[in-house]
Amino acid sequence: MKKINTLITDYLEYLEVDKNRSQKTLENYARYLNKFASWSKISKPIDISDTLVHKFRVHLNQVTDEMGNSLNRKTQNYYIIALRGFLRYLSKKNIFSLSAEKIELGKTNARTIDFLSIEEIERLIQATEGMSFATARNRAILLLLFSSGLRVSELVNLNRDNIDLVRKEFSIIGKGSKIRIVFISDGAKGAIEYYLSKRNDLDPALFVRLPKKNDLSDLRITTRSIQRIVVSCAKKAGILKKVTPHVLRHSFATNLLQNGADIRSVQALLGHSSINTTQIYTHVTNEGLKETYNRFYKKKNL
Repeated sequence: MKKINTLITDYLEYLEVDKNRSQKTLENYARYLNKFASWSKISKPIDISDTLVHKFRVHLNQVTDEMGNSLNRKTQNYYIIALRGFLRYLSKKNIFSLSAEKIELGKTNARTIDFLSIEEIERLIQATEGMSFATARNRAILLLLFSSGLRVSELVNLNRDNIDLVRKEFSIIGKGSKIRIVFISDGAKGAIEYYLSKRNDLDPALFVRLPKKNDLSDLRITTRSIQRIVVSCAKKAGILKKVTPHVLRHSFATNLLQNGADIRSVQALLGHSSINTTQIYTHVTNEGLKETYNRFYKKKNL
């Protein structure tokens, strides 16, 4: 019988090869499962029991970092999700251990999302007005983020020859190596064309940093730089709430739903594997549905 650490390695290889999980997912699962193995000090999968898992959950709930902060319930659940996946793998390989179905996730507070209203989006875009290379680039970045729902990592990795400005669409390999179609709005198309007209370099990256004199190195803009651009523009626009590239992705999805898009279409546009992930946006649009309902019945006097 293989030892638990060897089986964890086998499981991670299974996730990588058979399930095509991303490198980030593999790193997280390795951390969660190795933490469980080192804490429990067990060597055989048969030693995993209800009692052991319960004690591990108590440990996760009590552990603190150097600053005295405890793990939030969502993070604690990540450990349990990884453990349940590992147990399902053991069952698939006919290795006797605790059934994954016996482990329930802890209850968490309803997830809330931050998003910008159309008026706030307009103010954000107006904050990039100007004729310089930087303002043209920043405007193109903001409009593409909002009109496409791209993740910031996906935006950073775009090359000039990836996008079709004539058809106003392109395909992208997103999270989990999944391919999806991304559409470009007229506003984003115009902003990208104007920005590209100001480029005089040969770097293949769609978005680049400001080149320094005699700097021939990779000009591709970084994720951190785009985060700073978004924060800076939000501050200039007088938007007090926290604004990140992912908030623009949330705004993209929320805007679509509020304007009649169905949840399955939004799932496809965002590149979500599960409809459950997309469902977080529905509570945001429920107020809009309520307003529509009330307007209709008030008008009909029914």
